[in-house]
Amino acid sequence: MNPSHDDLKAHAGAYVLGSLDPDDRVSFEAHLAACEDCAAEVRALGRVTEALARSVPDRTPPPELRRRVLGAFQAQPAATRARAPAGLGQWLPIAALLVLTIGIGVYAARLQVRVTVLEERLEQALLQASAAETAVADARRVNTELQSAMGVLAAPDLVRIDLAGQAPAPQATARALWSRARGMVFTASNLPPLPAGRVYQVWVVPAAQAPISAGLLTPDPAGAGQSYFNTPPDIPPPAAVAVSIEPAGGVPAPTGAIYLVGKPGAAS
Repeated sequence: MNPSHDDLKAHAGAYVLGSLDPDDRVSFEAHLAACEDCAAEVRALGRVTEALARSVPDRTPPPELRRRVLGAFQAQPAATRARAPAGLGQWLPIAALLVLTIGIGVYAARLQVRVTVLEERLEQALLQASAAETAVADARRVNTELQSAMGVLAAPDLVRIDLAGQAPAPQATARALWSRARGMVFTASNLPPLPAGRVYQVWVVPAAQAPISAGLLTPDPAGAGQSYFNTPPDIPPPAAVAVSIEPAGGVPAPTGAIYLVGKPGAAS
C-alpha cells in the first residue's frame, strides 16, 4: 500500500536531519519532487534548523579541557569506545522530535490563517444574507402598499383633493386620493429639499376638529414623493388636506410652515 500524503509529510523533520532510512528517503524524495506542500515544509524546517545552529555561539574550548577529554576517552576499554558512536543515535530521535514540534507550530500558524480567512468569508456571507432578507422585506412592503393603493383607487367612496403650493413652495403641487375605508394615496412634486432633521408631514383637516396626521413624506432629490397612508377608518371627512414641514419623526399637531394645502373638489 502506498503511503498517504500525510504519512510522507511526517517524514519531513527526519529528512531535514538526515535520519531517514535509505528506503524511506528514496520514497520521500520521489514524493518531494511532485509535492510543493511538502517541499515548502522541508524548506521551512531547513531554515529552522539553520537558525538553531547559528543561535549557538562558536567557542573554542580551553586546551586543558581538550587534553582531559582525550585522556578520558583513551583510558576507556576498547569495547566501551566501540559502543560510543551509538550514543549519538539516541539523540537523533530527540532532535527529530524537536524539529517536528517546530514544524507542527508552523503548520498550526498556517492553519490559523486559513481559519481566519474562512471566518471572514462566513461573515461576508452572513452580511449578504442579511442584505437579501432586507431586500425581500422591502419588496413585500412595497407590494403591500401597491395593493393598498390600488384598493384606494377602486374605492366607491373615493375623494380627490388637489393641493397647491403656498408661499414657502409656490411651485409645489400634490394630489390626495382618499377613501375612509381604504386610506389615502398621496403624490407630490417640486417640493423644496428638506433641511437636516426635518420631514414633510401630511395632515387631514376636518371641518370642526384639529388636524389629524396622515403620515410622513420624504421626497426624492427632484422634490417628488409618493406614499400610501393607512388613515383611521373613523376619521371625519376632510375639509382640507395640508402639508407642513416638521421635526424628523413627526409631531402630534402642525408646528411648521404650510407648504401645500387643498380642499375636496378644488383644483390646483
